[in-house]
Amino acid sequence: MTSDLDGRTALVTGGAGGIGLACVRALAAAGAKVHVVDIDGDRTEAVAAEVGGWAHVADLTDAATIGALPAEVDLLVNNAGIQHVAPLEDFPPDVFTRIQSLMVTAPFLLIRHMLPSMYARGWGRIVNMSSVHGLRASPYKAAYVAAKHGLEGLSKVAALEGAAHGVTSNCVNPGYVRTPLVDNQIDAQAIEHDIPREDVVSEVLLKRAAIKKLIEADDVASLVTWLCSPHAGHVTGASIPLDGGWTAA
Repeated sequence: MTSDLDGRTALVTGGAGGIGLACVRALAAAGAKVHVVDIDGDRTEAVAAEVGGWAHVADLTDAATIGALPAEVDLLVNNAGIQHVAPLEDFPPDVFTRIQSLMVTAPFLLIRHMLPSMYARGWGRIVNMSSVHGLRASPYKAAYVAAKHGLEGLSKVAALEGAAHGVTSNCVNPGYVRTPLVDNQIDAQAIEHDIPREDVVSEVLLKRAAIKKLIEADDVASLVTWLCSPHAGHVTGASIPLDGGWTAA
């Protein structure tokens, strides 16, 4: 990694595991000091210690928690997310509401919290971890698809408003990444599609993808780090697929 981000401060939500952990490590390797935000206390502390950053144990569905997070950051990575797989008629309304709170309302509140300091410095980077499901839909994922589509709109508004202040806002749209979040939905997908667990990756998750391999979290983190760098100053309001051709089909 280069040290393009020397002197910059980042905040990564969901930073204790999966894509978030990869982003924390990549941003730190590029020179940033990182605030690691996650609901898992032990892992959050461990990751922050690993990269020489700061740990913040927080439930982002609690708006009061967001106000207690630091506002003086240069780079915001909205990554925290959860998944629930069920048909619409069986989808629990409380789970739907929680997913919107975590994946749409929390990013809105975080952006709102941090924009004033970015505007004051005339520089900032917002990266929103969307998904191919921010661009396309799949059955049984009503809350996740709705949340990612909402995040896409929020990101574009932040891009338009932030442009005059040197702040960019973009979405990264991964396909299926090798993370616990994906692994945990394999059993649910097997039940909903009535197929063996071992067939879910090839017949459901990667059916539309041209490249029949799960994406590695480090590859997603590399794109996030580039979007946070000085070289990406003219990239804003974009949604960048990293999906092995999933959205091309």
